[in-house]
Amino acid sequence: MKSDLDKLMKSDGIDAIWVTGSLQNNPDMVYFTGIHHVTQAELIKKQGEEPVLFLYSSMEKEEGEKSSLNTQLLDDRWPLDQLLEKSKGELTAALAERMGKIFDELNLTGGRIAVTGNTQVSRVTGILNDLRKRLPNTEFHGYTQQSLIDRASMTKDSEEVERIRKMGKITVEVVSRTFNFLGSCKILSGNLVAPSGEKATVSLVKSKIRLWLAELGADNPEETIFAIGRDAGFPHSAGTPDDILTAGKPIVFDIFPCEAGGGYFFDFTRTWCVGWVPDEVQELHEQVRQVHHTLIDELEANTPFKEYQSRTCELFSNLGHQTICDSYNLKEGYTHSVGHGLGLKVHEKPFSGIIAKEDDILKKGVVFSIEPGLYYPSRHMGVRIEDTVYLNPDGVFEKLADFPYDLIVPVKG
Repeated sequence: MKSDLDKLMKSDGIDAIWVTGSLQNNPDMVYFTGIHHVTQAELIKKQGEEPVLFLYSSMEKEEGEKSSLNTQLLDDRWPLDQLLEKSKGELTAALAERMGKIFDELNLTGGRIAVTGNTQVSRVTGILNDLRKRLPNTEFHGYTQQSLIDRASMTKDSEEVERIRKMGKITVEVVSRTFNFLGSCKILSGNLVAPSGEKATVSLVKSKIRLWLAELGADNPEETIFAIGRDAGFPHSAGTPDDILTAGKPIVFDIFPCEAGGGYFFDFTRTWCVGWVPDEVQELHEQVRQVHHTLIDELEANTPFKEYQSRTCELFSNLGHQTICDSYNLKEGYTHSVGHGLGLKVHEKPFSGIIAKEDDILKKGVVFSIEPGLYYPSRHMGVRIEDTVYLNPDGVFEKLADFPYDLIVPVKG
């Protein structure tokens, strides 16, 4: 949780965190500020102190102040026109000098500063190159993984969980509407035809999903997986837009929307066949469902998440499938990790797969997915079932949203 940050900063020898970028669709910034319409800002969080937010534009001052942080307007302190005049019009030099003045005022002209945020890499690189010359005693540190904010945000407080739970309600509402839309289609020569008379394609279904999410106040920044037939056999295939939905072919429907503006995500998957189910898909679905339910039933607090990856491999292996535990580059069978943490990023700690660390533990406050699957593109089929789970303060694992696991979507027409 956020209250762990100072302890983590101390253990890593980090004197301050510098977060750059917008106050929306920028997870590490939103973690401190919330979602607000500010296009560019700099946030400095010193060890043991509250964050300070520096804004570029007076037009965004009131928006930035909604963060309830100590908010300062850069042009009031160090006007850009004066800095540009001094740098002879070189913007990178002007911005670097202003950042140097910020660090000087905050007594950060030495030590280690962790840099993060979603922004243009070239912009930050240019400023950092200049800053390193201006502040030779300061080390600017980047994390490939396991950043301070990643570790702190692994556990959620009650407000964060409720926001994820609300996204879960929106998600299953959209899933329900999608199920009902498919059921309202007719089957002609094996293909689905929408009530409007047009062919039911992956593109048509996705357009409805985007509309429904928007109506319910959610964003869909990472797209939606709606993959049928052979595409369902590739875990991250988003689906081919022009594919016509066909009765009896498995559809992997993986939806992971977030609060509008880049807030908290939800993650949810079901696999469906419309109209009827081939025997081999039915068998695959029953096996995935069996493994999914077994994992949910066996969850225990304070267990390393990677133990459930090993358990998933064991369960699928016992059912006669190859797994990623046998071969990292496996193309068919069980080919990915069983789950991941969820929050302001759709994939975050705790991790269960190859990048999992010793601190990726299912402890109180974590929100994570359980998503076993089996994939056989050579046989034009794949199945995945996923729920989002919360380990609450009482030590109880609870699904944050629920929806039936039925494989078949009955068609009325």
